[in-house]
Amino acid sequence: MGNGGGFGGGFPDRRNSSPPPFGGNNPGTMSTMHGGLQVGPPGRWWDDKKFSESIGIQKEQRSRMDAIFDANRGTLASLFRSLRKEEDTLGPLVSAEQPDENRILSQIDRVAQARAELEKANARMLLGIRRELTLDQWHKLETHRGQQAPTE
Repeated sequence: MGNGGGFGGGFPDRRNSSPPPFGGNNPGTMSTMHGGLQVGPPGRWWDDKKFSESIGIQKEQRSRMDAIFDANRGTLASLFRSLRKEEDTLGPLVSAEQPDENRILSQIDRVAQARAELEKANARMLLGIRRELTLDQWHKLETHRGQQAPTE
């Protein structure tokens, strides 16, 4: 996951941050989770006034996207902490002088499961946010993303 998936341990409120907190200053190019569903720039991109105006986000849409984000925030933070806990448990097993292959493989399964649960919860939230967009807005997001060079 590289940068921790953009969730930071406590999933901080990003409403007033600029530029987008998880991907530098090129909105629309990076997913908050590598390989996961991507709806727009990482973080609360709809709060970037210039960017959201460029795709036509309305105040009511912004409010609904805020509500979706806020409703999922606790779950995502909890799942992120669970993933970190499983990853932290794996480290000493791998570093042991006499690694126990069965324990390591079992822990890898727990890490993979925790990561999958986080990915699914993030995807559900992003799909909810995507449903708030009109087809025209979605196409504008896609066009913007296609114009940006990958930074990963």
